Amino acid sequence: MFAQPWLAAAAVCCLIATALWARAAQRLRRAVRRIEHDEKSLPSRGTEGSALARAAYDKDLHTAVLYAILTVGLGVASLSKSAWFQLPLLAVSIPVVISIRFASRFFDEARLSENRALLERRAEEVLAQEDLAPRQWAARLAPEDMPQIDGYEIGAVYEPGTGMMAGDFYDVYPTGAQRLAVVIGDVAGHGIEPSITAFQVKYLLRNFLLQYRDPAQALEELNTVLSANGRPEDLVSVCVVVFDLEASTLRHASAGHPAAWLWHDSEIIALRSTGPLLTLDPNGSYYSREIRLDVGDLALLYTDGLSEARSGGQLFGEERVAGVIRRDPGQDASTLTKTLLEAARDFSSAPLTDDVAILAVRRV
Repeated sequence: MFAQPWLAAAAVCCLIATALWARAAQRLRRAVRRIEHDEKSLPSRGTEGSALARAAYDKDLHTAVLYAILTVGLGVASLSKSAWFQLPLLAVSIPVVISIRFASRFFDEARLSENRALLERRAEEVLAQEDLAPRQWAARLAPEDMPQIDGYEIGAVYEPGTGMMAGDFYDVYPTGAQRLAVVIGDVAGHGIEPSITAFQVKYLLRNFLLQYRDPAQALEELNTVLSANGRPEDLVSVCVVVFDLEASTLRHASAGHPAAWLWHDSEIIALRSTGPLLTLDPNGSYYSREIRLDVGDLALLYTDGLSEARSGGQLFGEERVAGVIRRDPGQDASTLTKTLLEAARDFSSAPLTDDVAILAVRRV
């Protein structure tokens, strides 16, 4: 039947390729129409998407036409060994000429695709940075690694809320050869501005606690600086506990912060505020309390995201925090902070939306 069967086989292969490329072109044509419709309804999207889709459609259609011509040419050529029957193969020159004629346009479309891919990659990098930045910032405000202090056990946990940037912070660092400062605080509001204020407060307080042995005096100096140079709407609560490792005492001062708890002498003691919120009163005064520490004593500091976890209209509250300590006052500091966070999650009827920071320090 066929004078040249191998050409017939090649024609069948080209026919299959024609069908595949034609199907792909058909799908791209539908995509072009859909994208063009979307661009008309949303002019702000631009026309790059339809241009790229149309270019892909043109190339698939061009390829389908080329294979169709090859199918016909090879099919005719397979019927006879005569050179005249191979003339239809010359029709392949038509798409070849088209390719040469529109080569510059193909290059422009390729360049457009490359630029679009580059822009998309840059956009992905920006989004990745936006996602990473809050976590890195939170790590500065509430670091996971705690210093190792002989005779003391330190635990900390931090749970970010639903906002982009953290406003809670804590800090644990030596202020002398035998003194350890433990700080926790919260800036009112959410977003970048309160987060920046939290960062400023944390490191300003570091300097003042190195200058003054009394944490109340350090808070007064900090309040003066923030009231003069800060934003009045950025109300800040801070709790400071300075441990004297040699004398086995702690000195406590608090600027409007939720009550810290001290497990001492088999009972729990509330370390309540000893002065107003920072920036609330530029002339505010603060005082400190000193308490003796025994082996096994525990100080627990936290931000209001813990005590204000909600179940309907009910708050987790300070007393539930104290109750967790009373139930097992001997558990290690790290376990206690995690237990408290889990207790607040279990109590809350919805995911915690506010930042939660918890610090526990035990003399061992």
